[in-house]
Amino acid sequence: MKKINAAILGLGVVGGGTYDILKTNKALISERTGCDIEVKRIFGRRHRDDVPEELFTLDYEDILNDPEIDVVAETLGGIEPALSFMVRAMNKGKHVVTANKAAVASGWDVLNSASRKNGVQFLYEASVCGGMPVISAIRGNLSANRFLEVRGIINSTTNYILSKMAREDKSYEEALRDAQVMGTVERDPSSDVSGMDSANKLCILMALLFGKHIPPEDIPRKGITDLTREDMAEAGADDQVIKLVARAWLEDGELRCYVRPERIGKDDPLFLVSDEKNALIVNSDMSGINMFYGNGAGSLVTGSAVAGDILTIALTGGR
Repeated sequence: MKKINAAILGLGVVGGGTYDILKTNKALISERTGCDIEVKRIFGRRHRDDVPEELFTLDYEDILNDPEIDVVAETLGGIEPALSFMVRAMNKGKHVVTANKAAVASGWDVLNSASRKNGVQFLYEASVCGGMPVISAIRGNLSANRFLEVRGIINSTTNYILSKMAREDKSYEEALRDAQVMGTVERDPSSDVSGMDSANKLCILMALLFGKHIPPEDIPRKGITDLTREDMAEAGADDQVIKLVARAWLEDGELRCYVRPERIGKDDPLFLVSDEKNALIVNSDMSGINMFYGNGAGSLVTGSAVAGDILTIALTGGR
């Protein structure tokens, strides 16, 4: 049986979920891929007793210079050093998978260039909408289409907060505090609530759908921090809800885009997308409208997409 050795950069929420999936479903994965996929190295400090100490290293060179490591799964988050780590791994002939939307959005050209130059795969399914197979559908079965529009709710934190405000008549501050207590949001939620997280994901989607890389900081953006319980009540009185919507579309041959809160009526398929759920609507010339719905965040949810990309590499023989 062919062996695929992987290294995971960071054993936090996503990295930990990826490790757990590869370990728990190891027999099933081997049966489906015909490969023995093993986590050989983890970059970071050991903080879990159930993970062997010998897997950990604080020296990235240990991973780069190990010829037996085939795939590097980057789950550190942030732009640097994650971006540099991914490029260096590909320059060493290693395939790279990542959940890091900020690094992918920022380093789109650099990362894809490194992949092409070195003849290795660069996969990032988990960077948009967690466990929803959006990227693989766009790059796969929908790739014969001319894309016209993409629109959706692609940030779980803001959707949870807005759902809480609408359902329980809470202020933004109260709903945010509840989400923090529940562990639904990051310690620093600024990227989520400002709309930057959604802008990073929309940047990636536009590059895939329309072949144009618009840096996330150039995407017109408004977050949810100014929304009040009165705004939610007014929308509710009109049988509407307020959602943070990311949208990109072609208009007279020009690509338009934004991230902003919008009032959505009951006839809109996004109306019932609540709490941590995400949904994405893709409109194309031949396939028409396709809607993806599911969990947008979480350790095992996002880890599933990272592990899935590793399996894709195993199934395609690595090239």
